[in-house]
Amino acid sequence: MVAVLLGWNPGAGTTWPEYSRVVDELAAAGVHRRPWRILNSTKVAPGADAWLLLVGKAGRGLIGHGVTASTPYRPAPAEKAGESGTVIDVDFDALLPLGDQIPVDVLIARAPMSGWNTVKAAGRRIPDEEERAVRAIWAEHLPPDGIDPILPVPGTAPQDALTRVAMNRYERSPQARRICLAHHGTSCAACGFSFEAVYGPEGEGFIHVHHLTPVSQLGPGYELDPIGDLVPLCPNCHYMAHRRPVPYTPAELRAMMSGAGHIAGSVLSQQELEAQAAAQRILESR
Repeated sequence: MVAVLLGWNPGAGTTWPEYSRVVDELAAAGVHRRPWRILNSTKVAPGADAWLLLVGKAGRGLIGHGVTASTPYRPAPAEKAGESGTVIDVDFDALLPLGDQIPVDVLIARAPMSGWNTVKAAGRRIPDEEERAVRAIWAEHLPPDGIDPILPVPGTAPQDALTRVAMNRYERSPQARRICLAHHGTSCAACGFSFEAVYGPEGEGFIHVHHLTPVSQLGPGYELDPIGDLVPLCPNCHYMAHRRPVPYTPAELRAMMSGAGHIAGSVLSQQELEAQAAAQRILESR
């Protein structure tokens, strides 16, 4: 699937006055959808990588990544007042603060085919072989996701190689996460798995949080209760919970495991392991 390169000039063309706020919100929400103007001749399908290039006086460089969420269309005048042409919806999943963009000199040195100094706001398509170089550069510069470090950093893997699990902004909110785990602890509410117990200090504090109420059932004015609405789930149970539009509850997940014959285990200390080994040697010596 061919990727598309979008140009953004903060001083002209496609404006984005709330960009700094969007960067902060994206850290919690995980995605920000925005229509983007493209050339009428650009052909791009939903699910393609969309790379955002900062141009203009603010400096030129790679500043964001997203995924196309529609085919090109002509917006109604009321939706895009004062702007004509073709647009495409883009789900941005990673945006760097202004000033942190990857310099165009770095891009030119390793991916010289794009004509980085000539890209306009309307954008253009990126050949597959060149996008591999862009993806490698992006992976080197973008910090890992501190909320969900087991998932690939947005933009570091081709879209057709990923299986996406939709997580709402409440599950990704750092503040809500802290309150949830302070009350419920960091063991999985479905299977009881604890990363710290299994992996030691390296696993301390690592667990997903899951929103119990389906997002489709949240009405206007909804206020999150991090203790009543969120529970800790290990990645396996979390992904299973999202296997259907209305997520499975922790009780339903436990019933699945019980029905499949799963028996919850326990973690033995080094002293207990040594005692078991000593007992085995005694039995074998008789």
